[in-house]
Amino acid sequence: MEAADERMHKMKRYLGRKKVMRIYLDNSDTYQGLPLWQSLMRKVQEEGLAGATLYKAAAGIGAQTELHTFEIWSLSQKMPIVLEIIDDEEKILEFLRKYDGMIGEGMVTLAEVEVLRYKSVSNY
Repeated sequence: MEAADERMHKMKRYLGRKKVMRIYLDNSDTYQGLPLWQSLMRKVQEEGLAGATLYKAAAGIGAQTELHTFEIWSLSQKMPIVLEIIDDEEKILEFLRKYDGMIGEGMVTLAEVEVLRYKSVSNY
């Protein structure tokens, strides 16, 4: 199989019905001295999951109904972030089983998603 055909075949495995897991955290959360989001992203990469994106929110209300928002005069900002991971349900649940212990506080959701297009410049 040619390299371009092989890349296209690999990209097609990401199409169709998948699951999206969202992990709601604070930017101040850490794991072994590193930002928690960074540690989780590294685990996503190591596990070879289809993809992940980190979103930084402007405001949020956490588990203790405390409002987290950007305040220009504050030296320390506790801002909500969301790590979104998309792959097959089995891979998502296995990832959560392995790394749930890293998440001290936060919420995790799982929803269905339909991947219609997954394209990379390197496909061509």
